[in-house]
Amino acid sequence: MDIRELLDTTVKNNASDLHLIPDIPPSLRIDGELVMLTNLPPLTKESVDEMIGSIVTPEQKELLSTNKELDFSVAYGGGTFGDIGRFRVNAYYQRGVLCAALRFLPKNILTIEELHLPKICHSFAGLKQGLVLVTGPTGQGKSTTLASMVNEINSSKASHILTIEDPVEYMYPQGKSIISQREMKTDTHSWIMALRSALREDPDVVLIGEMRDSDTMAAAMTIAETGHLVFSTLHTNSAAQSVDRIIDSFPEHQQAQIRTQLSFVLKGIVSQRLLPQLGGGRIPAVEVLVGTPAIASNIRDGKTHLIDSVIQTSQDVGMITLESSLAQLVLAGAVSLETAKSYALHLDEFLRMLG
Repeated sequence: MDIRELLDTTVKNNASDLHLIPDIPPSLRIDGELVMLTNLPPLTKESVDEMIGSIVTPEQKELLSTNKELDFSVAYGGGTFGDIGRFRVNAYYQRGVLCAALRFLPKNILTIEELHLPKICHSFAGLKQGLVLVTGPTGQGKSTTLASMVNEINSSKASHILTIEDPVEYMYPQGKSIISQREMKTDTHSWIMALRSALREDPDVVLIGEMRDSDTMAAAMTIAETGHLVFSTLHTNSAAQSVDRIIDSFPEHQQAQIRTQLSFVLKGIVSQRLLPQLGGGRIPAVEVLVGTPAIASNIRDGKTHLIDSVIQTSQDVGMITLESSLAQLVLAGAVSLETAKSYALHLDEFLRMLG
């Protein structure tokens, strides 16, 4: 069984992910659901080893053997960067055998409208400086949303866009901007080194693939504070939880300073889920926080428990609750009531919006 054939099958089935695990057939994630390719035989340890070995470099193979896990990307469709797209790969060991999860990233970056994202995302892309976060669980389209906003800047402004990623995901087309994409391990040895040198690389916009710890969070806020527009992601379930996650990542004696710094730089949070759409495909439900003076005050004063209330009463400035987004999708006939109910954080409020 050839890895390229499985990549073709993934793309032809409009799957987001391909899983390679010995003793079971290859599996695809289609519209959020995992589907085993039962027409194919179960994979063997040797076949997975051979598949992964065929797409890694000798240096990557050594890193994988040493670290027992590795993030990298593979071009798909010919060309150095992939004429059709790229696969983001995480190779890992479980129970002593090699496995892999491969996510397909199409070459064409969809627009904010094509992704059914709220119009406020245009405003975030138009900012001069500040911090904008896209949050949500794994596999909810965070990278795609970030890419759509960054590509809007690329197509409309003469900016230097610097990305720091692990690995590089979307490749941006030539536009009005110049783009430097730095990949972990290939172009830099660590997140901290890359972030420290970022300010010396004359960027206007900095995309940080993920804020993983207090060091990357501190660096992101400092870059935003010094007059740059910073985009990044967090694995959190809501806007308020994202604020708490950042503050709680720091020692207690630093948290007052971090609250003040975050209150100044935070311009927006888009927290999203991808829901199975009636008729096939997936569509996002989003919660949106905008960094208004009221939000800044709550962050600075340690009153993050009031953020949800501010979002509920600030729809006039572009804020959106997850429940109102879900209700709109149901009323538009895009998703089923049962699906929306399973994603609602405040079920009573959601049902009230449906009347």
